Amino acid sequence: MANILVAEDERDIRELIQFTLSYAGHTVTTVGDGAAAIDEAQKVQPDLILMDVRMPRLTGYQACEQMKQIDALKSVPIVFLSAKGQDEEIQQGINVGAAAYILKPFAPQDLIERVSEILKNGVK
Repeated sequence: MANILVAEDERDIRELIQFTLSYAGHTVTTVGDGAAAIDEAQKVQPDLILMDVRMPRLTGYQACEQMKQIDALKSVPIVFLSAKGQDEEIQQGINVGAAAYILKPFAPQDLIERVSEILKNGVK
């Protein structure tokens, strides 16, 4: 299965995502802010990054922009997780390089299916 990095500042949500994706057979690394996401992504070389939009130190958008400037991370799909589903929010995520946008709250099974789809097809 895939190596997935999860950047989420809310511990309960981060643990739920980690449990859900680990149960589905993925290797999951978690961090709590955007700056840590950049550092950890360079260490673990994930197949996919799931990232909250609103985080301390760097927002998901800022972290995504910076990751897309790093050769080793340019091609890694980044998926934003957010409770904010307005068109302009989604468009901003796509503009900085996101492959997809998943709205919170989400059912664990829906997350597993969406992640599998993105990993398989690179779905936008």
